[in-house]
Amino acid sequence: MFQEYNIESATDIQDALKDLLGGTIKQMMETEMDEHLGYSKSERSDSENARNGYKTKRVNSSYGSFHIDVPQDRQSTFQPQVVKKRQKDISAIDEKIISMYAKGMTTRQISETLEDIYGFEASEGFISDVTDKILPQIEEWQSRPLSSIYPIIFIDAIHFSVRHDNMITKLAAYVVMGINEDGRKEVLTLEVGENESSKYWLGVLNSLKNRGVRDILILCSDGLTGLKEAISAAFPKTEHQRCIVHMVRNTLKYVANKDMKNFAKDLRTIYTAPDEKAAVNRLEEVDKKWTPHYPAALKRWFDNWDVITPIFKFSTAYRRLNSQSSVFPGQQSLLKALYLATFEATKKWSMPIRNWGKVRGELTIMYPDRLQP
Repeated sequence: MFQEYNIESATDIQDALKDLLGGTIKQMMETEMDEHLGYSKSERSDSENARNGYKTKRVNSSYGSFHIDVPQDRQSTFQPQVVKKRQKDISAIDEKIISMYAKGMTTRQISETLEDIYGFEASEGFISDVTDKILPQIEEWQSRPLSSIYPIIFIDAIHFSVRHDNMITKLAAYVVMGINEDGRKEVLTLEVGENESSKYWLGVLNSLKNRGVRDILILCSDGLTGLKEAISAAFPKTEHQRCIVHMVRNTLKYVANKDMKNFAKDLRTIYTAPDEKAAVNRLEEVDKKWTPHYPAALKRWFDNWDVITPIFKFSTAYRRLNSQSSVFPGQQSLLKALYLATFEATKKWSMPIRNWGKVRGELTIMYPDRLQP
């Protein structure tokens, strides 16, 4: 082979393998045609059907793009299996495209990567068609049964730019993540594009109930409009805990850079206080210190104190748990990307979260009639 193809570089090896692959495919198709007609190419037959030359076809492979000669029959009844009719790719490129899409690459970046590596172009439409194949999987995943009890659920919103009718708009993607009784993280659902309201959130929570969730001990979120009311309606026993990370971030928006470090340090004394009484005292001290300079900064702490205070019932192990937390061509594209990114991320979720045994023990004491030891 080295002599026949005059191989001197890695590129020569790839070209040789491509040529050998094309020849092998052609031979396999010839064998398939023999079986289809019932006689070989060198034999005579009285059959009404017979070979009718070849049709050239361009296919993509892991060695690049090349042409193959596909044998034809007069009655056009031959259905090759090694490379099927209308099949233009034999490289399992679908899996590669989906993998790149899952890692956040745009359709243009994927197309350029395929061109660089395999030497053939893949249009944005082709890439979109490939990734559309996962839509039934998304629908199945979104309706799968869930556990009956989730000690803790987090809801967070992430905003993305999406193109619609030649206009770039912002859409919110809501990620609902639960921690099950074994302490393992699990993304329960992804919601894209709806406006926040109590009716909308009631629909999301009722969907979780329809999939088997009957109790949530603590639901942690940012100040999503209407969520508090929806929780009261769907899961009246659930405690709503405002996410401390979001509280801190939203507060620091009002603070100048020169004061941000000291302000954040003072905020920390509030949510790390040993109990609610101490936290109230620290809030008043911080307010007295900073309100003359930033009148609106701490208003949300006072307004939302009822959904901040549940955290003070627990130890620092639970509090640490509470602190964890491009332009798409369309809403469907965003959903596909989120779905694939979710599965890429959850591959690493193989162990319970840190200190789950201690956290679960506290939850069992706090909610003895709802979470069994």
